[in-house]
Amino acid sequence: MTPARTATPRTARAINDRIALDLLVEHGPLTATQLRDATGLSRPSVADLVGRLQENGLVTVVGEAGSARRGPNARLYGLVAERAHVAALDVRLDSATAVVADLAGRTVARTALPFPPTAPEGDAAGADAATAEAVLRALDTALTRAAVGELHTVVVGAPGLVDPATGTLNRAGGGLPAWHAELVRGLPTRTGARVRVENEVNLAAIAELRQGAARDRDTFVLLWLGGGTGAALVLDGALRRGASGGAGEIGFLPVPGTGALPAHDDCAGGLHALTSAASVLALAADHGFAPQPTGDDTAAAAEVVRLACEAAGDPAGAAV
Repeated sequence: MTPARTATPRTARAINDRIALDLLVEHGPLTATQLRDATGLSRPSVADLVGRLQENGLVTVVGEAGSARRGPNARLYGLVAERAHVAALDVRLDSATAVVADLAGRTVARTALPFPPTAPEGDAAGADAATAEAVLRALDTALTRAAVGELHTVVVGAPGLVDPATGTLNRAGGGLPAWHAELVRGLPTRTGARVRVENEVNLAAIAELRQGAARDRDTFVLLWLGGGTGAALVLDGALRRGASGGAGEIGFLPVPGTGALPAHDDCAGGLHALTSAASVLALAADHGFAPQPTGDDTAAAAEVVRLACEAAGDPAGAAV
């Protein structure tokens, strides 16, 4: 019989350190006693983890907490937020935005990345390379302005499938431009950071789980309605991607009456054909709802849904 596998002391220490760091990020400076109460660890274990975090430059004494007991005031330990920085790239079909943050989650730089650049007519490869380079240069500029010397991690959020085994972006089915892959290939060399690619809807679900509407839930489904239609599944507190990364690709679900069947590389005929922003606007136009043109199909679709709810006397429209 295979012996039971248990956490090694090293693994247990790493888990405890991560829990303590999460508490300091969420609550701010804490005393050793407060850390002990919040984690359930013993006094020696808390002393050890505080010592480790101080040695690694992640935690420092930031003040003292008054106490009714006799003796010296308790030290307050706070996160050294500038110890490391991370970047998030929100990569769309025709735009991108970069945000740089410190360990406390505070934004220190933000930029809308300018592209696509002009490329020789017919030179698709040149255009893709130029676009990826423009994004990288804009990220460089944002880091320089924020006086950030290096990044620990870069997370790229993009539409489309991400292979859970390899972390590579699969362009099939999402109509993704080739410059997305060019950008992902160039990031490790340019930044020297760890690079992780994740589906944008999955990232939204993680954000809701950690800091949003699902903080008190460990199992939920997030529906993404906009230019595309998708979902993210969180079960027992863990994001479920599926074997090929497509667990939330509900836009490909066949729907009767669409006149077609979706394929692995085309969601026409699927749920996307009925619920995407463009489809909602087309349906609204057929019923006489015409929002003010804004150039943003997603915002316009939300507006026509609100108008339709108001016309029907449905109070749900106020939540749109």
